[in-house]
Formats: sequence, structure tokens, C-alpha cells
Amino acid sequence: MRSRETVLGLTEFGADYAKVYDAIYRSKDYDGEVDLIERILTSHGRAGSRWLLDLGCGTGNHAFRLAERGHFVVGVDRSTEMLALANAKAKTAGSGSVEFHEADIRKLDLGRQFDAVLMMFTVLGYQLEDSDLMAALATVRRHLDTGGLFLFDVWYGPAVLANRPAERQISVEQGTTRINRKTCATLDLARHLCRVTFDLERVADDESAETWREEHVVRYYFYPEIESALAQNRLELAVLRNFPDFKAPANERSWNVIGVGRALR
Repeated sequence: MRSRETVLGLTEFGADYAKVYDAIYRSKDYDGEVDLIERILTSHGRAGSRWLLDLGCGTGNHAFRLAERGHFVVGVDRSTEMLALANAKAKTAGSGSVEFHEADIRKLDLGRQFDAVLMMFTVLGYQLEDSDLMAALATVRRHLDTGGLFLFDVWYGPAVLANRPAERQISVEQGTTRINRKTCATLDLARHLCRVTFDLERVADDESAETWREEHVVRYYFYPEIESALAQNRLELAVLRNFPDFKAPANERSWNVIGVGRALR
């Protein structure tokens, strides 16, 4: 058995995690989430094919589905390994309506604007300091014309405090190997952070195994700070609802919520 441990802040979504990422999240309802994204766009006057900027796009699981539905998508991520997988998928799919860029979303300037900017799968939660949050939101606003939309999902503070994180384990198949992941999390109440430890094991068909660890720190948010941060970047918080059940309000049962911001003048 070979063991490898990653370093907090340096190897989030590194090479090892990237290789098993799609297998681990195979059951995530990306199609349903893209359905919701399109419903939100339509309800805010953005029906039909649109130019979309996907910040923190990972391996492209939202981007490709949106492109298949006729949208033109630009994906951005800071992980070389995740983007390598996204670009490999693009070659296989032969999709010409998705392009990818490796960049820090806090500093990005593509020199163009989009109908909507997306930050899905808690990307905003990885902006741990207020300076990170403001820089990321400045990027959002820079890439939107007046009236453009910002769609994002985050962990919601009231629900995190009411339903503390619990230990979880999953096991998935990836070809002839089995991936086991154990998740433990602790809260930093003073800073509104959740420290998540992933202990992973990859077991081959001959039962040989390799283990490693990733540690992620994710910020959870409360309504007033989301509203204030958006307002400081000329973005109006139009909607904050349960995610993925958009019909339900954001409340103490909603660990995940989705927000819709609108770009102001």
C-alpha cells in the first residue's frame, strides 16, 4: 500500500483528486442543475442560446451540458489537472462551443462580457477571506453588462449551524478499481469556515491499494453578507433559494442555496 498526503491550500483538486473526481460525483444531478440554470435564465429574460462564463468549471460537467443545449460557454479554473480532463472531454465530444482557460478567478479579465456568469458547486465558498470574495465578485461584474445575471450556489450559514457536518463514507467503481472516500469536517465558528478532510483509497482489482488525503476549507455564508458583498460590486441579490429544490426558501434546512444576482449600472 502506498500512502500520500496532500498539503492544505496547495493541492486542493490536485492530480490525484482530479483523477477520481468524475467517478465520485457521477451521481450528482448535473442535468437537473442545468435544467434549473436554464429556467432561471429564462425567468430573468435570458431565454435561448446565451454566452455563459463558468468560473470554477472543474472538469466541465456543467459547461458541456450547457453547450449541448446551444449555449456558448467559456470555462475557467485554476486547477491544471481538472482542466486537462475538461480539454480531453472536449476532444472526445468534438464540441466547438466550449473553451477553457486556466486562471485565478480573482484576477481574471477576458476583455469581454457575457449574458450570465456561473459559479456552481460552491466555488464562492473557496473565497475564504473578504479580499478573495470581493476580488472574485469584481471579476463577475467585470464580465457582465448591465442587467446580466450571476448564478451561484453556496453553503448557507443558518443550515450549517442547525445541522452540523457529520462523518460520511462513499464507495464508487471506476473501471476495474474501487474508490473509497471518508469525509470528516469541523467548523471554525469565528470565521464561518468548514474544514473538510477527505481520506481517499483507490483499490485495484488485485486488492492492492493506494491512499491519500485532501483537505478543503469552505466558507459558509449568511444572507446579509451575501447581499452586502454583491452590492459593493454593483450586483443586486435578486433571489436566494434552496438548492437544488428551487421551490423551497433558503432556511435552516438548506445546507446548499442558490443565488441570482443582477448587474447594476
